[in-house]
Amino acid sequence: MMANENRISEETLAYLRGQFRPLIGFQFTVLSLPHAALVAFEPSQVGTIVGTLMDACLPHLEEIPRVGLSKHGGILGDREGYPDYQHESGLRAELKLIYIDNPELTMKRPLTRREPSARLTQKVTIKNVVPETDSMLLIAYQLRPQAQNPNFISPTIVDFEVLSMIELVEARDRRMVEAGGRWFGKYETPTILSKIGRKKLAIQDPLDVASYGRKESEGKDFNEDTNFGKLQRIPHPTLQSFLQKYQGLISGEEEVVPAE
Repeated sequence: MMANENRISEETLAYLRGQFRPLIGFQFTVLSLPHAALVAFEPSQVGTIVGTLMDACLPHLEEIPRVGLSKHGGILGDREGYPDYQHESGLRAELKLIYIDNPELTMKRPLTRREPSARLTQKVTIKNVVPETDSMLLIAYQLRPQAQNPNFISPTIVDFEVLSMIELVEARDRRMVEAGGRWFGKYETPTILSKIGRKKLAIQDPLDVASYGRKESEGKDFNEDTNFGKLQRIPHPTLQSFLQKYQGLISGEEEVVPAE
């Protein structure tokens, strides 16, 4: 992609990576789990609980290394506001967390493989992304014994990446369109071709773009994409390179479903 002065630059992303580097190795001892209690939990259950708490705690805990982040007021309002954080430089960041399983811990392991659920949802679109300031702060964390008290386990930041938000949004949406899907409304509902829609496309029948369904039984040509924006499915080279480092260790909360 050609350089665009109206987009966040690689130099700016490198600056943010330098700013956030003190986060590596930080352990959230304020969130402590008894080692013995872990046997009752699946990794995905702990990941959901801990991820929510980390998101809330990150900009407020005094012991966290100062990295210039503060909670952003959000432009969408309420709990789901975008973006998550404002950096002291004026840049903005949306936080995404991926839970890296720790095979050394004794936990309840699911019988079926789970798909990581971290995603860039439809709340983030070209309508509200500011290309020149917005990034994704992708943090990988793992449960590890506390250094001072090994009987307790706390989430520990093991790695992170900073990515251009506009590039991620474009890659996500391009994948949807290339697979035959489309947005309904003004970037409100992402959809995929239904079984009926795929059959019509194969014989070159015109598709009905007036409405979409939520279930195949509704008989629409398009159905809402329930897998939309999953990070594992966004074809962005830097993102996929980062996730590849932890292949097989990224835990999720959803059973594996076929990619549309």
